[in-house]
Amino acid sequence: MIIKVGIIGFGYWGPNLARNFNAASNVKLFKIADTNLERCNIAKKNYPNIEVTTNTDELIQSSDIDLVVIATPVSTHFELAMKALENGKHVWIEKPIASNAEEAMEIANRAEQKNLIVMVDHTYLFTGAVRKIKENLENKFLGKLYYYDSVRVNLGLFQHDVNVIWDLATHDFSIMNYLLGSRAQAVSAVGACHVNELEDVGYITVFFDNNFIGHLHVNWLSPVKIRKTLIGGSKKMLVWNDLEKEESVKIYDKGVDIKTQSGVYDALAEYRVGDIYSPVISQIEALKVEVDYLIGCIQSGRKPHNDALAGLEVVKLLEAANQSIKENGRQIKLDRV
Repeated sequence: MIIKVGIIGFGYWGPNLARNFNAASNVKLFKIADTNLERCNIAKKNYPNIEVTTNTDELIQSSDIDLVVIATPVSTHFELAMKALENGKHVWIEKPIASNAEEAMEIANRAEQKNLIVMVDHTYLFTGAVRKIKENLENKFLGKLYYYDSVRVNLGLFQHDVNVIWDLATHDFSIMNYLLGSRAQAVSAVGACHVNELEDVGYITVFFDNNFIGHLHVNWLSPVKIRKTLIGGSKKMLVWNDLEKEESVKIYDKGVDIKTQSGVYDALAEYRVGDIYSPVISQIEALKVEVDYLIGCIQSGRKPHNDALAGLEVVKLLEAANQSIKENGRQIKLDRV
């Protein structure tokens, strides 16, 4: 079964999507659309045998297309996704799925009604590092989990329609939800605006059940680029440095063993220091893995783990963080029906 694909948006991420869908098995890249004529000309130069148009409705309504890929600003996601679903298309949509939880829920509901797949492009979930971390957590290699601590900072790129939390924290919200397999209970956040009216620095705390806590530092004003995550457990602790090509994940046999109830000072004195283990990480491009995964889901009819409902959970966290910032860091409880 050949899946015919149409891509809307050939800006920053669109060329990467076009390259991977064009190279994928059981896929035909059928059409590319962008409202910017200059970007259309670039697409036509790169893919001379593929139809290119400035008319997005023409692409969405085409009876030849099975899957619509949306790589446009978040403010346009809802309208384009709903049109695609109404026209019977499966949808790949860039993160975040929508501008608010209400829109995200409507997309999820419509996909369910139409028996169509909506997959949100949380690309990090398909990196070799995250897949290896997931494997270790499922095997309880780290023991009981204590915390998730992430620093995701760099100088720019400033966005014109979303703040640093919607831009960068989206990654860690999706990663945390995927790795933990559980949903957050509350969010607290503080942030500040320095360059324009959108927050460019943010600190977010996410509260889960079982005393697990997540903390994220996101920043567009850092002099250096850092992509580092720590996950602490009762047996071992893990460090993931996304900027290291080799040995990006290291697992430390370090921790604290409480072997006495005589007092906190005795307990704190019994540190455990052991070996450091660096598992082999797949170097296959995450986007290729993700494209193959979606095509497999469409062909088999199974729901992807990063579907519209997973995208909705991320948007809920983003909204809660924004609300907390407006209320000076007040803890915002998430609605769990």
